[in-house]
Parts: sequence; structure tokens; C-alpha cells
Amino acid sequence: MNMQVSNVIAPPAPKRLAEMQLPIVMMRDILLKTMFRKNVDMVSEIAKAICLPSAVTQELVDIGREQRLIEATGTLNANSGNEMGYQLTEAGKSRALDALSQSEYYGAMPVPLDVYREQVERQSIKNVQITREQLTKAMGHLILPDSLLDHLGPAVGSGRSILMYGPPGNGKSSISNGIRDAMGDKIFVPRAIEYAGQVITVYDPIVHSAAEADEDDKTSLRRVGRFDSRYVKCERPTVITGGELSLNMLDLVYNPTARTYQAPLQLKSTGGIFIVDDLGRQEEPPQALVNRWIVPLEEGKDILALQSGEKFEVPFDTLVIFSTNFHPNEIFDQAALRRIFFKIKIDGPSQENFLKIFALVAKKKKVPLDEASLIYLLKEKYPAIDNVYANYQPIFLIDQIISICQFEGIPYQMNPDLIDRAWANMFVKDEHIVK
Repeated sequence: MNMQVSNVIAPPAPKRLAEMQLPIVMMRDILLKTMFRKNVDMVSEIAKAICLPSAVTQELVDIGREQRLIEATGTLNANSGNEMGYQLTEAGKSRALDALSQSEYYGAMPVPLDVYREQVERQSIKNVQITREQLTKAMGHLILPDSLLDHLGPAVGSGRSILMYGPPGNGKSSISNGIRDAMGDKIFVPRAIEYAGQVITVYDPIVHSAAEADEDDKTSLRRVGRFDSRYVKCERPTVITGGELSLNMLDLVYNPTARTYQAPLQLKSTGGIFIVDDLGRQEEPPQALVNRWIVPLEEGKDILALQSGEKFEVPFDTLVIFSTNFHPNEIFDQAALRRIFFKIKIDGPSQENFLKIFALVAKKKKVPLDEASLIYLLKEKYPAIDNVYANYQPIFLIDQIISICQFEGIPYQMNPDLIDRAWANMFVKDEHIVK
């Protein structure tokens, strides 16, 4: 029976070998390689290593015995419920070495791509419903105008692409992270998937944050947490890239030594969020990067290629957030802009919100507020830059003041002189340098 966790239906564990939808020879070879590499000899240990139920694992072991690649050791292990031990025969070791020369992959049995597609549908990012309350809570550490949440909420709830643009230093990255935090639920990420006999590893501990495993209660008649263990239960993934993003990072990565593939970034982010930060700072022009996303964004599928040149479709189920300091008209043509569903401008704060942020930062960093200093800042300093406020400025100024106080050996404080010294480090004057 399918089990529901956080409104996401978990992948059911296979009950018989016939349900696996993988080539028998491939499964048998992964079994042999795993026994050879991990030196496991009991069905319960082997099952854990290849992430299959014991009954299915036993079927595979029996096939290996029929082919005289595996033999029973004839000993029962009293510490493991009198389980029979198994080992590779000489022919089995030879076959394992031959299989390892073709592909170093062993361990968790991969999930067939078509089976994985079904799980992507069950846990689609488009099924996530985010309320104003959830989004407000996730953004609670940020001072944002209500109008911004009015735009963000429907954008996130749609699961469609978002472009956030505006001057630097106003929290576009923080807002992106807040959107991620608002998701809150868990999904199931395959350790590896299989297509045309090739193994593509997907689960990546750097990208995927594994949730605590549901412990099985061995005394219970109906055990909990029994989903397909070829998957890892995770927070919805978030992939964040910046100026380092290049088009080849969106292709399959082939390891010629192991003869396996690693999923590209957008496939690892399936069911979650892909944030392209600082768009316009990459080597490739923004237009080229967005062009690469057009088909996936419109059709919900991506096209990848094997070493052989064979192309195949994978699900594309990702909330893509582009963030840039440039005006969209400077970096995109109108056709590309049409394909990005939501365009949201992130402006600097109003004077009122600037003061709120300044007060919050000062309180957090234990710098006492001084009314005369604030008046000096607003009446003397900001007019010089046309009263353009940015979210990064309060923390910058207060950190500068703290550094000066520490250097001078005085208690944390605020006065116009300290404001002047802090301000001097925030901007560089345009002046000619004599060489």
C-alpha cells in the first residue's frame, strides 16, 4: 500500500523481481559486483547494500546460484536469525571482475527512468501550495514591502519560472532562499536511475539534504517507513549557481573510469528549486543560458545525451529562479522574456523600511542607536547619493562602526564622526589616479 508522507506519496517497494523493469543481467551483475566489493554474504546484508527488499534479493541470489556464480557456504549465522551465508564461486568472481571492467557501478539498484517519471509526478513542485502565512514566516527575517509578497506568492505557487531583477544588495539571494524554506515538505530522490542499460547517479549529499530515516519498529506487525529504499527521503532540493554556471554544467557528466554518468544540476534539482544567481556574470551571455531552458520550461521535459550521442527525455520539474542586477531589456530579447512567466522587480527599501532594518541590525549586533547620528545619516549623507537606500547598507555601516570601535578600544557607540568613517568605506569616489 502506498504511504503518504507530508502529502507526497512515497515510492512503493518492489515485491517481486518481475516488478523491477530492469534487465536481469544488469541486476545480476550489480549483485555480483556488490558482493565482491562490499564482501557481504547474507541476504539481509546484501539487500541493504543493493537497496532492495530481502525477498527480491533472494530471487536474484537464486538466479546467481542457478548460473553457478553464487554458492551457499553451508553455514548459518546465529547472530542474524540463522541466515544462510553465500559467496561468489570462482566463476562468480571472474564475472564480477569482468562486469567491473565494463562499469564500476555497484550498490543501490538503479530506478528505471520510466518508473522515476511516475514518482516525479507524485511529488511535483507544481503540487506545492504555499500560503501567504508560510511565505511570510519563511521571509520573517527580511523587511519586505507587502506588495512584494503579493507578486511572489502566486509566482512560487505556480511552479513556473521567475525572474527577479533590480539593483544589487537588496536581498534577491535571501528572497530566493526564503522561497526554498517556505516549501517545507519532503520528497524522494533516487540514488541512481537507469536508461538504456546506463546508470546515472542522481542523489548527491552536497545538493540533497537527507531527512532523518523513519525507523522501523521491529515489534510492530505493520512496519512503518517501508518505501522503496532505492530512494532517499530528502528536503526539496535547492541548487544555487552563480557566475560559475556554464552550459556544459547542464549536460550529463560521464566518468570514463567508472563508466557511469552523473546527473546534471537541473536533474538533481527535480522537485525543488534551481536558482541562477547573478545572471549576466557568466561566461555565456544570459540569452544563451535562457535559450537552453526554453524547451524544459515550456514542455516540462529536458533532453540529455549519452556518450554514444543517443538523446533521451528526462522530467523537468523545477522552479527556476533567475536573479540579476541588470534590467531584463538589457540582457534578453522579447521572445526570451515572454517565456519567463513572472518578472518581479526587487527595489531598495523605503526610508521607513531602511530605518527598520538599521534598528534591527543595530539591536542584533548590540550597537546602541543614536538619534542625532540617524538624523545626520538621513539629512547629510543620503542626499549625496539621491536618497537611494539598499538593504545591504545597514549591516555594512554597522559592521564598519563595530570595527572602528574595536580598533579605537572604545565601547560600541554611534555618533556622526563614526558615521562619516563608516560611510567613507561604502563608496569609492570617481577620481583620476596619477600613474
